[in-house]
Amino acid sequence: MTDVKQLITEHLDIWLTAETEKKSGRGRSSGASSSIYGVQKLRELILELAVLGKLTTQDPNEDAHQEFVELYKDAIKLQKQQNFKTLDNKPTNIELGFEIPKNWHICVFDEIAAIARGGSPRPIKSFLTDENDPDGVNWIKIGDSERGTIYINSTSEKIKAAGVSSSRMVYPDDLILSNSMSFGYPYIMNIEGCIHDGWLVIRTPKDKINKLFLYYLLRSPYARKQFTKAAAGAVVQNLNADKVKELVLPLPPLKEQQRIVAKVDELMQLCDQLEQQQNLSTEAHEQLVDVLLNALTNSANADEFQQNWQRISANFDLLFTTDYSIEQLKQTVLQLAVMGKLVKQDPSDEPASELLKQIAEEKAKLVKEGKIKKSKPLPEITDDEKPFELPSGWAWTPLENISSLITKGSSPKWQGVNYVNEGILFITSENVGSYSLILDNLKYVEEKFNQIEPRSILEKNDFLMNIVGGSIGRTAIYDLDEVSNINQAVCLIRLFLEYLDKEFILHFFNSQICKYYMFDKQVDNARPNLSMGNIAKFIIPIPPMLEQKRIVGKVNQLFSIIDQLRVLQAKARQTQLHLADVLVANAVEGA
Repeated sequence: MTDVKQLITEHLDIWLTAETEKKSGRGRSSGASSSIYGVQKLRELILELAVLGKLTTQDPNEDAHQEFVELYKDAIKLQKQQNFKTLDNKPTNIELGFEIPKNWHICVFDEIAAIARGGSPRPIKSFLTDENDPDGVNWIKIGDSERGTIYINSTSEKIKAAGVSSSRMVYPDDLILSNSMSFGYPYIMNIEGCIHDGWLVIRTPKDKINKLFLYYLLRSPYARKQFTKAAAGAVVQNLNADKVKELVLPLPPLKEQQRIVAKVDELMQLCDQLEQQQNLSTEAHEQLVDVLLNALTNSANADEFQQNWQRISANFDLLFTTDYSIEQLKQTVLQLAVMGKLVKQDPSDEPASELLKQIAEEKAKLVKEGKIKKSKPLPEITDDEKPFELPSGWAWTPLENISSLITKGSSPKWQGVNYVNEGILFITSENVGSYSLILDNLKYVEEKFNQIEPRSILEKNDFLMNIVGGSIGRTAIYDLDEVSNINQAVCLIRLFLEYLDKEFILHFFNSQICKYYMFDKQVDNARPNLSMGNIAKFIIPIPPMLEQKRIVGKVNQLFSIIDQLRVLQAKARQTQLHLADVLVANAVEGA
């Protein structure tokens, strides 16, 4: 017998630091949360050892072979009385592929249970009834189950009694098993109702087999492998009733089934506690990272900044160990950069006010020459509008004042233009990532689109910003030589880059400060979007030109270090994942 408790306590660091993945549920409990890979492996190990007979001790006075005789007789009686079909040709030479205790029995599922597929009255919509209908029958759908839970306790819909004859009734204590799409997931019924053809019912003789043992057996890695193998080969993988009936099962004596269930419950509860403690620890870690980084960005002066940085640097290896903390560090670098706190100011640098004067002169010249349109004067930026205080030599300016063009594209459909295999490259919001273009799934439109929408024809070094939907605010620089245009979900911003460092502006657009400003100014619709008028009024912090370049150099240097940190963290995570796999494999082999 494998001492799983000892295995857990001796290797806690591996179980709890192995790669963490986002899952819809944690263990056997409900709700969205983090599911720790190491603990997932522990759960699988517990069920695998249970199936092998290595989780509990055997009692030589218990004999599953004798118990099977009565169980088999009762199963045949149940199948006949309730009109369940059985296998036409039962397997004669059955093997598990692994050894089990001598007092266990090997059988085929069809020998101990009545198994059948559900059904649906057609058309189902005409049979659905109000959930408060006293004559309505619970209609059990896949959506009424919750992955990782054991029981079905309620349904969201009911069907009329007239539809029952075209379906299949299930009752409390029946097992049901999903047999299509997400196939092979068992549940125990706590209510009665009807199942559609996406479920199989598994009904066993009363008091002859432990339903929780059967549930855990069907959840085990062994059953999962058999189900996957049985469902392979079809276009849509599914389990028909005969494939489940043919499943070869290890059957312990009934009393040992009860001991196995008690041990599995005990160990699963321990897994739940480990996962809960780790999730609480992770949440506390994230809060600590946020507090320390916020203190850094909100430092009132250089001395306070240095003190706050010392707190972080002294615990750097403990703080930045997760994807979240590393991403927050990256965002803090950006925030410090655009606030003027990343590099020292040089009083000999030409102030940003001079840059803005030169841009204003250049813009006036282009207006006079008829190359760009004259924009309406914007009001002075008030102190209330400024999100933070700028260092000496910096200046706030509306985006419009440093741009020669701010516009957005159009929909080809609106203009009567078709998509084609070859033509004008058409950039959509899907192609605009943070910092760089995403050149997957490129689209092309007829060349006449550029004649209809010449204003949004792209030039190299144009800034592209997503202004609609979930990717709102993502900004990249158009760095292709190809003639192209944009759709209505993308904003084109053309800056006077002779006077500005494009990388500094790109860092600003992708900073949280700018994102917060965007969300504050978005149009209040069901779908988030930014208007051209609001984008033109974005206020931008402008450092002296030489300081812009120093900031870009420092940001790029720190980003390179952060990328290295991310790689090292990923490698460490993979190592922990591998160690968890090895521990599980060794536990099974040595059992």
